Amino acid sequence: MASSPIGDWSRTAYDSWVPAIAILSMKGGVGKTTVTLGLASAAWKRGLRTLVIDLDPQANATMGLGVDSPALTVNDVLADARPGTARDAVSRSGWGDRIDVIAAERALEFRNVPQGLSSHLRLRTGLAALPLEYDLVLVDCPPSIGELTRNALAAVDAAIVVTEPAFFALHGAQEAIEAVEVARATANPGLRTANIVLNKVRPAVAEHRLRVAELREFYGAQVSDIVIPERNAIPQSEGAAMPIHAWESPAGTELARLFDSLLDEVAPGRFR
Repeated sequence: MASSPIGDWSRTAYDSWVPAIAILSMKGGVGKTTVTLGLASAAWKRGLRTLVIDLDPQANATMGLGVDSPALTVNDVLADARPGTARDAVSRSGWGDRIDVIAAERALEFRNVPQGLSSHLRLRTGLAALPLEYDLVLVDCPPSIGELTRNALAAVDAAIVVTEPAFFALHGAQEAIEAVEVARATANPGLRTANIVLNKVRPAVAEHRLRVAELREFYGAQVSDIVIPERNAIPQSEGAAMPIHAWESPAGTELARLFDSLLDEVAPGRFR
């Protein structure tokens, strides 16, 4: 087996491999944090020990997981960048003891530019062997190809590109996939693009159907068959800091089923 891209630990030295996935987009508001929290919710429902790393200075994933005023954040991890420093920044989420968070804060904005040699490897160094304590690691990236996203892509095994069915969707998805390819060529040869996930889809809208078809024509099987519809249950559950799997409504049940399927798709055969 090849070495894992997280830290310097090798999969051959352990009994199991920990899937680590970055969720990224090149445009704000497309719902990348919704996909992150949806996958975390699917993991929560299955009783999987999960670590969510929030690299977005807006800290939406942090808030959606019910974390308030953590003692340390991912900003501290990137500032220190010694092996293993991330362990001290782990907070228990409001979802219970199966979901942990390395929280974000607004000061992360100042780390979205290169800061010295190999600054894109700071997260990978800070994590060291911490991911081995979990079944799944999810990294919520900011909506840009800056140094924070580069840190994420250097530290994970796979990337999910989230987009919405809008005019600029194809261009934004292409930029994100190019960023994954650059990271693979320069810092993380094992990195793969798991898929492109369409979010906020309204199938009854002709424009949405057109853009979905456009993406599928251009990227083929790389576009996930799992499409996340626009539902009020998403902002409602996020605002209540609750897993979508605990949101008791028809829409909540529909979304929970979709995120279950998406988790199986991005980590095939791992959690069945």
